[in-house]
Amino acid sequence: MDCKKSDFNLDTSYTYLNCAYMSPQLNTVEKAGIEGVRRKRNPFKISAELFFDETETLRKEYAKLINASEPRRIVVIPSVSYGMANVARNLPLSRGENIIVADEQFPSNIYPWRSLADDKNAEIITVTPPAGPSRGKRWNEMILESINPKTKMVAIGNVHWADGTLFDLKQIRKRTRDVGAWLVIDGTQSVGALPIDVEEIEPDALICAGYKWLMGPYSIGLAYYGPAMDDGKPVEENWINRYESENFAGLVNYSDRYQPGALRYEVGEHSNFILVPMMLTAVKHLNEWGVENIQAYCRDLISKPVKQLREAGFRIEDENHRSAHLFGVRLSSHHNMEDIKKALETNHILVSVRGDSIRVSPNVYNTQNELRKFAETLV
Repeated sequence: MDCKKSDFNLDTSYTYLNCAYMSPQLNTVEKAGIEGVRRKRNPFKISAELFFDETETLRKEYAKLINASEPRRIVVIPSVSYGMANVARNLPLSRGENIIVADEQFPSNIYPWRSLADDKNAEIITVTPPAGPSRGKRWNEMILESINPKTKMVAIGNVHWADGTLFDLKQIRKRTRDVGAWLVIDGTQSVGALPIDVEEIEPDALICAGYKWLMGPYSIGLAYYGPAMDDGKPVEENWINRYESENFAGLVNYSDRYQPGALRYEVGEHSNFILVPMMLTAVKHLNEWGVENIQAYCRDLISKPVKQLREAGFRIEDENHRSAHLFGVRLSSHHNMEDIKKALETNHILVSVRGDSIRVSPNVYNTQNELRKFAETLV
């Protein structure tokens, strides 16, 4: 795969290694958004079919990306917290049971479970990573060991948002099945850059914001809901998630039935004539490029810089237990974080600091020279 920098309009005076914060906008996605804004100039050209057609196409494209055989299990959401709220409303949880999370997950994958556990007198079990070598391997083992007969859900990412640690979703899914628990995945920091197969993993939910690795705009995301939620109750009572809402002439014939299966969980006004075409354009690009190729491109980008940083005493997780598109660089005792931050700022290198980790998140618009510059600035 070749570099895709020309498909973006990034300021070349900066080295942007921070896609985990927010992706830059593809030129074609920007164009789709502008066309969407202009569409409402003549609202009589927005037909009833347009309220559904583009969303249906988006489902199909996203289904290709995550290998979902049933596109109508995919719904448009405004945020990860909204997608998780639908899960929280329908998770069967009782007094004395528990939900398992990884330490320092992103808040949108923590707050819903705290609230639910408080309401149900249930427990949140937080699995903290061990110190020392083989951190990722041992962390996964600890998560698997923590799952017990009282566990009703494991809520976790495919990678940890702060340092890219990979979680073994296949083994976690196997263990949750053994005890009858749900598996809910926050895919925000992985889907679009790291392959995921919902047919293989069979999660109960996969929730993803659109503005990071999916290359879409802010305030739109996509959620996959599995069969366990087919008969549940959504957090929102809107007209478009009701049965036969496609029939505009019959909307005042109120129905107590929802759209079948996962479609009941779709956000109101999901037909967004600006954000949906932007998201659709972005996902089409990812399918054309191939997520496997994106991950391979990032792996090639970081190979030499990671080696150089390790030789300089920085600590980086073993390749088998972290992603290539997002990884953490931890300092040794002789490194000074404030000096490093100043050096990065002076050289116009944009990364994130999360806890004790410098989070580096390159993508297809980055070059070998940019990663070399990053490593040399730290060393």
